[in-house]
Amino acid sequence: MNFDLSDEQIAFQELARDFAQNEMLPHAAEWDAKTIFPEETLRAAAALGFGGIFVGEDVGGAGLTRQDATIIFEELAAACPSTAAYFSIHNMVAWMVDQYGSEAQRQRFLPSLVTMEHFSSYCLTEAGAGSDAASLATSARLEDDRYIVNGSKAFISGGGRSDLYVVMCRTGGPGPAGISALLVPSDSDGLSFGKREVKLGWNSQPTAMVHFEEVAVPKENLLGEEGQGFKIAMAALDGGRLGIAACSIGGARQCFEAARDHMTVRKQFGRPLADFQALQFKLADMATELEAARLLLWRAAALVQAKDHRRTSYAAMAKRLATDTGFRVCNEALQTHGGYGYLRDFPIERYLRDLRVHQILEGTNEIMRLITARDLLTR
Repeated sequence: MNFDLSDEQIAFQELARDFAQNEMLPHAAEWDAKTIFPEETLRAAAALGFGGIFVGEDVGGAGLTRQDATIIFEELAAACPSTAAYFSIHNMVAWMVDQYGSEAQRQRFLPSLVTMEHFSSYCLTEAGAGSDAASLATSARLEDDRYIVNGSKAFISGGGRSDLYVVMCRTGGPGPAGISALLVPSDSDGLSFGKREVKLGWNSQPTAMVHFEEVAVPKENLLGEEGQGFKIAMAALDGGRLGIAACSIGGARQCFEAARDHMTVRKQFGRPLADFQALQFKLADMATELEAARLLLWRAAALVQAKDHRRTSYAAMAKRLATDTGFRVCNEALQTHGGYGYLRDFPIERYLRDLRVHQILEGTNEIMRLITARDLLTR
């Protein structure tokens, strides 16, 4: 058991850190304030391999592992959790096409996804189907050589901007077995979008409803087999939860470091904050909890990579712990800054707003506990 990163992992960790600190961090506050989707920055990162991290090299992907991806996402999120989270989502979609797509689909869609010439979205959630995703109502009926899609998806990251939407829809009866996955290009007739949602955080990526009204999708755009869509969606979420967990750790790490530095320079009662034992204890707890969350995340990433039968439970545990820890560390860092932490002149409030949603998306943390408990009780 070796907890040290390999030389290769250290190299792309440093590459990601350098890019994040120089190309993302100086602009992150503006992206947040002005709701800018930083397309050129995303493409610049993709040129480094971050647009297809675990996609096969034959279509331009980096061919890296799940743990490699968590290392990269942590570094990107230390600069801007919102933008890093979009990288995680886009990579999740690219993996779905790479893993379950036909060779024709891989060659058609992946080269432009890994360069982020085209952006992508994952469409599972609906207004009436959130945690109960298997109850989704968006339908697709087969007519000759095409599927006709009707329905709406909610809270879609990249909605209205992405070029490709992976849409989970009902092609059969009720329940998970009736769900299939379709690759829907953005220029499809009948595809439309709701207004850009006004959100607490995650402002550097657009979020909108996606509407389907008699949208004709070629039969060859079926991802995997008919009835396999829910399985594909859940397999993708195992990896997506790792990505969001890494983003929480990265954002929280940046806030922890800011709090630590603030304690050495801020004085009260004639002494630096760092001299007060209560704050020392708080800092120690923050560091310990972040380290524990990261180690569980790496453990879960290894299991997902190996397709171990425990992967879903461990991914859920890692996501729950990392996102709860991440928000708590950000909140403690803000408290350490006092009133300054509440001002937009300082970055911690942005990290706090961005990390809050991580406890909700990719499966709420209540659902993560449910997944874990069911696994524990059925072993």
